[in-house]
Amino acid sequence: MLFIAFLVFSSSFDTCIARRGRHWRQNRGTSASLYKKKGKSHGSNSNHNHHNGGSKPKPKPQPPSHQAPLPTAPKPPPPSPIEDSTTFNVLDFGAKGDGKSDDTKAFQAAWAAACKVEASTMLVPAEYVFLVGPVSFSGPYCQANIVFQLYGTIIAPTNSNVWGKGLLWWIEFTKLKGITIQGTGTIDGSGSVWWQDYPFDDPVDDETKLIIPLNNTVEKHPPIPIRNEFSKKMPSIKPTALRFYGSIDTTVTGITIQNSPQCHLKFDNCMGVVVHDINISSPGDSPNTDGIHLQNSKDVLLHSSNLACGDDCVSIQTGCTNVYVHNVNCGPGHGISIGSLGKDNTRACVSNITVRDVIMHNTMTGVRIKTWQGGSGSVQGVLFSNIQVSEVQLPIVIDQFYCDKSTCKNQTSAVALSGINYEKIRGTYTVKPVHFACSDALPCIDVSLTTIELKPLQEHYHMYDPFCWQTFGELNTPTTPPINCLQIGKPSSNRPQSDHDAC
Repeated sequence: MLFIAFLVFSSSFDTCIARRGRHWRQNRGTSASLYKKKGKSHGSNSNHNHHNGGSKPKPKPQPPSHQAPLPTAPKPPPPSPIEDSTTFNVLDFGAKGDGKSDDTKAFQAAWAAACKVEASTMLVPAEYVFLVGPVSFSGPYCQANIVFQLYGTIIAPTNSNVWGKGLLWWIEFTKLKGITIQGTGTIDGSGSVWWQDYPFDDPVDDETKLIIPLNNTVEKHPPIPIRNEFSKKMPSIKPTALRFYGSIDTTVTGITIQNSPQCHLKFDNCMGVVVHDINISSPGDSPNTDGIHLQNSKDVLLHSSNLACGDDCVSIQTGCTNVYVHNVNCGPGHGISIGSLGKDNTRACVSNITVRDVIMHNTMTGVRIKTWQGGSGSVQGVLFSNIQVSEVQLPIVIDQFYCDKSTCKNQTSAVALSGINYEKIRGTYTVKPVHFACSDALPCIDVSLTTIELKPLQEHYHMYDPFCWQTFGELNTPTTPPINCLQIGKPSSNRPQSDHDAC
């Protein structure tokens, strides 16, 4: 009996162990199967079980609650950090980009968002035309290093009502640090509707008085028959297309600015400016459409750009110092100018200006300094080097009797000019190779000429000899033509610099 009882007990024990073993193996197999199925779906289309049709998949057994959570299929990757958190596309803020709808508010909203994020990008996408009214993208509370990425086209409205009595700018960036405008897009100022009212409101470049065609007639202002959409006269105050004010470390590159009502690109009270590889384009007879205008700005680098306009390709005004311009194509236009300075008896200070490696074609003047009678202050430390001129009317000009009105009052006070250096100025002219007209009371001093080779292009215009008045300096090499009118040395009545012309 004891033996029989022992056999029964052993059989019951083996059965229990076997059940336990089968239970453990089954759980492990189920868990592994679940893991394989989850892993197989990793990286595949997470919606493949939601298509219509076919039988419904059997529900999968759930793992015991005490086990660690099984891996799940990852979510789709989020957009790249740049697109997600730092790029603000104007289309996402309601811009239409159809060239007809007013997208001004959308641009303002996109800027307001970009302004809050350091190194953000405000994106104006390609293949869209955005109609934008006067707009100011301003600091000083914006974060630094914002990029205005321009791929599309921005056009100015031609409705005179938008401009009120007139504004000085159309698109303005103010009080920013590290602002960059870049891309391959276009800013179009719709300037023809503004130019048509010329000459009633605009001054005339005074150097036209030096240009006398053979028939002694000048067609000063050919009519432009285009009218704006409401056939109303535009305001007499014409806006600059793109203006920067009070900003530090500004860069403009790649873009095209065309058909501005007045100046195309202006920097005022800026420090640390870099402009390169841009295109500026307006007709040669568009009035007062300066290419790049610098005022009260220092540490400026401008290079590798094409500038075609109806006034100065580059205009350097009072308050500018440490300006370097090189590898620029200029024309049509009025050349590269310092001034005009000293208007309305104001003080002007300009120093350390270098313009070199420039090609000028079909411009009114080449390199020029122009000041008004009655001004004060000084221009000093200027170098014009390696300038190639072609069919330029007046390649080298100093005019201290500048006047853009019919008459100007004679005054003895003047902006003092010294240390003006010309070297390697070569090419052809159509009117006069050199015109130096300096102040009687304050002659130009330390004017140097080196390797000047200018030949007349004997078509259409009278040819004049070089002209000098109260201009003192030195000829470092023989010149073509001979510039014998330059007075060597310093004037006998040369006075030391006074508070009147100190800067």
